[in-house]
Amino acid sequence: MTHHETLAIDGPGASLQARWDLPEEPQQAVVLCHPHPLQRGSMNAPLMVAIAENLAHNGFAVLRFNFRGVGESQGEHDFGDGEMDDVASAVQVALERFPELPLGVAGWSFGAVTSLRWQARDNNDLSWVGVAAPVGSTRSRDMPQPGTLQKARRTMIIGDRDQFASVANSRAYADSIAAQHQVMKGSDHFFYFREEKLASLVAAGLSEPA
Repeated sequence: MTHHETLAIDGPGASLQARWDLPEEPQQAVVLCHPHPLQRGSMNAPLMVAIAENLAHNGFAVLRFNFRGVGESQGEHDFGDGEMDDVASAVQVALERFPELPLGVAGWSFGAVTSLRWQARDNNDLSWVGVAAPVGSTRSRDMPQPGTLQKARRTMIIGDRDQFASVANSRAYADSIAAQHQVMKGSDHFFYFREEKLASLVAAGLSEPA
């Protein structure tokens, strides 16, 4: 059994609409960051919902939120800069709610690059999973330079039919930051009909090795 709670996250410059997806006895926690706000991305995008529900059924307390200017979140879109503060605020809420649990951060597309840029800016070393990170895409901010990142457990997942990033570019960047690299055959940027498999890879990337 899982349940959910809605909440507002108070951060610098914006109060953010958010939601917890919670198992009965959480074993781990994760902050899940959504795709591009200007491309209709939100915490309620179907893939976000599917990932959150799958993770919750597998013991994760999942905190997803709307970036500033999306849904009921205050503020205006800031092209990935102010949004790093949104990630920081969500992580702080998760740390305060579940201080005893391992915490990770995951993001899809814009959420992947923004959460990793936050890690570089704030010298953060939480486990990170990037789903369809837009490596080399002109539609998004550049991924952070490898030398700006603290060492951490990181995983990148991409479909071999992704419309916005190539497997080769994704693998090269993953290698540069010593991240695991997973390719889902037959999947594009949206992972249609492969949500459960994707969620299992996200969970594996966030879980500490036995």
